[in-house]
Amino acid sequence: MTTTSTIPDTTRIYIGGRWQPASSHDRIEVRNPATEEVIAHIPSGTEADIDAACEAAATALPVWSAVPAAQRAAACRAIADGLERRAEELADLITLDLGMPRPLSRAIQVGLAIKDFAALADAVETHEFETTIGNSLVRSVPVGVVAAITPWNFPLHQIAAKVGGALAAGATVVLKPAGVTPLAAFVLAEIIDGLGLPRGVFNMVTGAGARIGEALVRHPSVDMVSFTGSTGAGSRVASLAGERARPTSLELGGKSPAVLLDDLDDTAYEKALRRVVSGSFINSGQMCSALTRLVVPQRRVSLAEEVLAAAVSTFPVGDPFGDRTRMGPMVSDGQRSSVLGFIERAIADGVRLVHGGTDAPDGLEVGYYVRPTVFTDPGRQAEVSREEVFGPVLVLQPYDDLDDAVAIANDTRYGLAAGVWGADNTLAESTAWRIRAGQVEVNGGQFNPAAPFGGFGDSGYGREFGSFGLEDFLTTQSIQR
Repeated sequence: MTTTSTIPDTTRIYIGGRWQPASSHDRIEVRNPATEEVIAHIPSGTEADIDAACEAAATALPVWSAVPAAQRAAACRAIADGLERRAEELADLITLDLGMPRPLSRAIQVGLAIKDFAALADAVETHEFETTIGNSLVRSVPVGVVAAITPWNFPLHQIAAKVGGALAAGATVVLKPAGVTPLAAFVLAEIIDGLGLPRGVFNMVTGAGARIGEALVRHPSVDMVSFTGSTGAGSRVASLAGERARPTSLELGGKSPAVLLDDLDDTAYEKALRRVVSGSFINSGQMCSALTRLVVPQRRVSLAEEVLAAAVSTFPVGDPFGDRTRMGPMVSDGQRSSVLGFIERAIADGVRLVHGGTDAPDGLEVGYYVRPTVFTDPGRQAEVSREEVFGPVLVLQPYDDLDDAVAIANDTRYGLAAGVWGADNTLAESTAWRIRAGQVEVNGGQFNPAAPFGGFGDSGYGREFGSFGLEDFLTTQSIQR
């Protein structure tokens, strides 16, 4: 492990513009998933802390919502600048508590968060907040106090989407970051604390997810809930918010397909397969948008198996601070056990294993590591074909013709992401539009932090990032004249 960064002060929570102790003396351990060592402790906040944070946010709302849009945009840019100044430190911290390889932490986890705040500043500067319809004056106004509940797999990027969108819109925020990977959230809170925003505009309470998360969702001062996490937890959040008729924005799970069209020559076909492997194993496969189902022509399954076995067998897994490492550990022992359970059940059910399995990668007996794994033709109803594994596990699904490929791609309760590769760009794009997913990459198109992100079906509803993310935190008001 190579890092010179210091763990931030994680002993206090942030409420009403000041750092303060939580009302409980209980603490939650934060572990380095590569070494299994405890590296920090964070406060285990209580319902009383949530109450204080929500009241602070409610008190600040009239003040912050009256601040001109240009000043709110400037605040988002100042946060982006603060993240840029501390980017190397943040990359180290995210590598420490999440396990993503250090160069990827800097480029993805930190780099995207910086772009998120900048894109939201752009969005608020160009948004038309007022329009006239006949004798009515219609305005976009802040939704109110936002409860932001964020996941462990993107511990800064997902916070940026919610906190940035809310602040840009003129809403106030109570953030509950993931307890497993909280270090970056403390740095973000330090940056916001240094901006001199009105007290209570931004608040952060750490603690056990179910207990304080539900207290936050149910709080009478909360006007909207923005949640990213599992589909089961998201359904619970929506149910609780629905008891008070409060709107929610949910970004949930995925079981995303990568469709390789049959017009690719062998060279392009192999390149696409390797591209999918590389992309899907980012963050050790712990991404809701990972393309984990490879939908390939029936006549070329054998070639796909050969290419994937070779690519996966040489995929560099190891110390996330290592120079060559491209995949680190799972975030926790529990997550490792969950992924291994999927692999064990698939093998027990007779699904053919191309590469990988339940043994730890060579030389990595310490740390929460899982061997990159590929299954082939498990059948559409197999668990490994239908359920989100959230780890480095790919399945090959053969198709007969284009309509069959689209049918397989859409044969899921999720609809978050997808990919299409083809020699004919027109055909590839027309195929992409047929897939029921919130965002589809064509021939490896890059992620765009200014474009809308969200899904269909059990992947949730609402959109994040850029102008669409801004609008999630606005509502409309009209007066008739």
